Amino acid sequence: MSTTLLPAAYRHLEPWAQRWALATQNEREAARRASSGIDLKVFYDALIGEVDGIIGHLNTLDLESLPPPEQRLLYLTLSLAEVAPHIELYRGDPRVPYSFEEERFIAEHGGAAHYLGDLYAIPNRPA
Repeated sequence: MSTTLLPAAYRHLEPWAQRWALATQNEREAARRASSGIDLKVFYDALIGEVDGIIGHLNTLDLESLPPPEQRLLYLTLSLAEVAPHIELYRGDPRVPYSFEEERFIAEHGGAAHYLGDLYAIPNRPA
């Protein structure tokens, strides 16, 4: 039985997979908020140079039926998307500075591992 978490080409990223390969937006946000700025920067630095290759690899597959290693790679990339603004815009602050407490905002689909619905089909949304 294999204990590898990620596809062979990305096994060097496995140290981050256990902590950051999270299936839902809520989990990714909570992990970011619970991290230090240094933790975010180390994770960001490890993945940012890999993004083009990862996206190229994932684009060769059907996203609705990814093998588990590729699924974790996708989740890892989504965590990078969660962390990147905090490094690039907020000087490593794990929270959004000068804003309301993030926990007050509840993502309608934040608990779903996959949201493939129509984002524009929001009930009572003005036309």
